[in-house]
Amino acid sequence: MPDRGPVIALDAMGGDHGPEVTVAAAIDCLRDHPALKLILVGQEPVLRAQLNRYDDAHRDRLMIHHASDVVAMDDLPSKALRNKRDSSMRVAINLVRDGEADACVSAGNTGALMATARFVLKTIPGVDRPAIIVTLPSAQGHTHILDMGANVDCSAEHLYQFAVMGYELVRAVENNDAPRLGLLNIGEEEIKGNEQVKQAYRLLSDSYLNFIGYVEGDDIFSGGVDIVVTDGFVGNVALKTIEGFARLLGQSLKDAFQVNWYTKLVGILAVPVLKPFKRRFDPRRYNGATLLGLRGIVIKSHGNADQKSFANAIKMAMVEIDKAVPARIGERVTSIFAHGPNPKDSASSSAQVKSA
Repeated sequence: MPDRGPVIALDAMGGDHGPEVTVAAAIDCLRDHPALKLILVGQEPVLRAQLNRYDDAHRDRLMIHHASDVVAMDDLPSKALRNKRDSSMRVAINLVRDGEADACVSAGNTGALMATARFVLKTIPGVDRPAIIVTLPSAQGHTHILDMGANVDCSAEHLYQFAVMGYELVRAVENNDAPRLGLLNIGEEEIKGNEQVKQAYRLLSDSYLNFIGYVEGDDIFSGGVDIVVTDGFVGNVALKTIEGFARLLGQSLKDAFQVNWYTKLVGILAVPVLKPFKRRFDPRRYNGATLLGLRGIVIKSHGNADQKSFANAIKMAMVEIDKAVPARIGERVTSIFAHGPNPKDSASSSAQVKSA
């Protein structure tokens, strides 16, 4: 982490709620982290009007950087990249590129964010495609899964690259030297899966990674794996299915307690049990997806994030700054893929990573 303390650029106009949420979350984070500095990027009159709702505490660590345009949630990535060069999203990423900020956090359009970040920051040498990694709760804490939608069609080499990037991220932020990594498949037997998955299995088996083999969808929540690797198509479908089921479960539980006076009474008695359950599986705790493989830190917050959710995405950026995640990934990826995707081409580099 830089000696001056972390500086994070916020796309303050992005997301479904815009400055109402991003400014409030910024104030919360400044209050909780005395060394933190934040740059609110967006339309200055709008941001100043929002800031007037708060006192002047921590204002010396909160700056406004004007950007005249906004990327809408339904804008095509190509349109955002070509026509909105002064958008809050683009300017926030530019600040990372120029060294004025150590990370960018945005709740804006995912496709536009990935396209803009890739164009402005470029990828780490050796990385063909950036990937999106998210964190989900599990029986023994949480599980990291990638890619979650950045890459629909992936080769075995791409899956291997995702695995290396995810592995180094988790090693850094979790202080876990040997996280368990699994490859998502339709079964645990080696004969199952398409050809890309089978080839990726062979690459991962020969690598320095703590590869435990194939895992299935239910293993994501079992607590038996720390990182799950898949392509963006499968990953995004899995994520949206999980989110949909979680909403269904929550609403069904509420409805069950509202049937009659007896169920309402049972609901009141169950509050001491339900509160810790709700807290543990609160999606706001897990908000923030990292765009891995870029020459800078970019965190994607959920578009519908509230104040607490967006604050957690900012905190995630702080951790990655502290752990110098892009530099760490760059060092490993460059050494491993310098001569091609085959892990056997860099046996000595792998040995060094194992001992790190």
